[in-house]
Amino acid sequence: MIDWTRVEELKQEVGEDDFSEVVDLFLEEVEETITRLKQTPDLSQLEEDMHFLKGSALNLGFEQFSTLCQAGETAAAAGGAETINLPEIFTSYDGSKAEFLKGGPGT
Repeated sequence: MIDWTRVEELKQEVGEDDFSEVVDLFLEEVEETITRLKQTPDLSQLEEDMHFLKGSALNLGFEQFSTLCQAGETAAAAGGAETINLPEIFTSYDGSKAEFLKGGPGT
């Protein structure tokens, strides 16, 4: 679910001191997007939202979440925004976040 190697790379890129700030910003921005999608998903903006979530997830090593967002982005780009399983994406984020916050190798 989490690519711990990517997490370590990010830690080295931004430095130990700034890492928690980067994580906090990531979680805040992703949760703002997810909250908006849960309340009023705008199908016309779903491709952009999925792209943002995918990129954010990749940066922090949320592998499964990024894969689902990639699939959502692809579906939206092909005109199938209504086929995206948003609840599955939300559940994946929640599970990834929980695993990440528990910590893993090197954290």
